[in-house]
Amino acid sequence: MKRDTPYAGSRRDLFRTVGAGIVATGLSTLPTNLSAQGAPQDGLMPPKERPLPPSERVGYAIVGLGEYGTQQIIPSFAECGKSRLAAVVSGTPEKAQRIAREYGVPQAAIYDYKTMERLKDNPDVQVIYVILPNALHLEYTVRAARIGKHVLCEKPMATSVKDAETMIHECAKAGRKLMIGYRAQYEPYNLKSIELARGGTLGKLKSIVADHGRTLNPAEPRDIWRAKKALAGGGSLMDIGIYSLNACRYLTGEEPVSLQATQYSTPGDPRFAEVEETIHFMLRFPSGVLANCTASYGWQETKRYQVFGDKMALELDPATDYYEHRLTLTDKQGRKDIQVDKGNQFARMLDHFSDCVKNNKTPKTPGEEGLRDLKLMLAIYEAAKTGRTLRV
Repeated sequence: MKRDTPYAGSRRDLFRTVGAGIVATGLSTLPTNLSAQGAPQDGLMPPKERPLPPSERVGYAIVGLGEYGTQQIIPSFAECGKSRLAAVVSGTPEKAQRIAREYGVPQAAIYDYKTMERLKDNPDVQVIYVILPNALHLEYTVRAARIGKHVLCEKPMATSVKDAETMIHECAKAGRKLMIGYRAQYEPYNLKSIELARGGTLGKLKSIVADHGRTLNPAEPRDIWRAKKALAGGGSLMDIGIYSLNACRYLTGEEPVSLQATQYSTPGDPRFAEVEETIHFMLRFPSGVLANCTASYGWQETKRYQVFGDKMALELDPATDYYEHRLTLTDKQGRKDIQVDKGNQFARMLDHFSDCVKNNKTPKTPGEEGLRDLKLMLAIYEAAKTGRTLRV
């Protein structure tokens, strides 16, 4: 499939076609509910605001009605105060009709991949949210920008640096905003972890351990394309290792200066004929923090990180789950659970971008954030391939 050719078939056919073609406080005095202790200085924990009337909310068109879009993103509009579902784009008419009926999307606001450009004439849609396989992010982001729509794109933003840079350039040229869907950066427990890690509660940060794993099952629709390098761009690193990488960056507030990596795939396992099963990488940061991260498609479900300071340690496990999180702090006096006011990370992410669109603000996770992660992931692959320590 040519990248500049709109695809009008079903999502599964699309996958098949492309895949074939291409402060120091002891725990005894630390409150268990830290949510009242104040927001991070960089505004990571925004105050609750009065919901806007539906007519004033930013309208979104969801491109790609897979499991994530239909089970997480679309239902979360009900918890938004600035965002609303305005249109759907899918290659499967039956699914599009069903979702539209369920969520009150007008018949005229149902599109397929070939007719997506008609969204240009739909004033109810200001944002197009691209939830498609990684290799398709370029095409649909560019098409959205060229019809005057702002773009929210899933992570990883692309499979090559050139594609990512093109996405940023095209959105800027069109005067449209581009944000990458780093949902964890809008999730309350992760935001509290950032505040604790950067604010001195743990003391001087020394090291981070971050692990993400799950079992890849290409028999499931959500994993068909993830086993194909042409669509995914890579394996466990691109899919779930990116959470560990991004977490190390947002927990420290720093960029790594060097990295090492190694990878392994079970010999003869057809799932890993094209993409890696397990990859381990180590990052060194300017402050001296060392991060050890592992991503695997051969593990039980794992989504956790630990941050070690010279006075206290933090653990978030699960860290990047959709709805469940557990935050603990440990020092010489023992271990204590920390409770944080919960909030829907998807709704928070959507409303953040809507606020940026309405008030001409720069998103917290713009295209440049996605580009930085992509460059680092490609460097991790290079380090794993060559066995060398790379400066980045």
